Amino acid sequence: MDTTNVRKVIIYGDDFWKFYNKQNQRVQDKINWTIKLIQALDRIPEKYFKHIVGTTLYEMRILTGSNIYRVFCFFDKGKLVVVLNGFHKKSQKTPKNEIKLALKLQTQYYNEKKG
Repeated sequence: MDTTNVRKVIIYGDDFWKFYNKQNQRVQDKINWTIKLIQALDRIPEKYFKHIVGTTLYEMRILTGSNIYRVFCFFDKGKLVVVLNGFHKKSQKTPKNEIKLALKLQTQYYNEKKG
């Protein structure tokens, strides 16, 4: 069996883990499955991974039952996906404070990388 991945996924900071650890096992399993999908597939279906227009961010899209979760991430150097933060989506619009947090974390990531 070929186990080579198309992409590498890393978690940046604590925000993702704070979100992840609050979720039940079913949600955690679905997040893990989605991360494996992002690592393995050359073309990820938009149902699971979508670019956020007007930003350099992407969102992992997780659905369990009627609950919707989003995990923000971005690409660094082409094949590296950096995971930032996640939240339980409760309305049609993505909360601006969640996008702001993701952009702040992305800036911190690049500043640390430079420093």
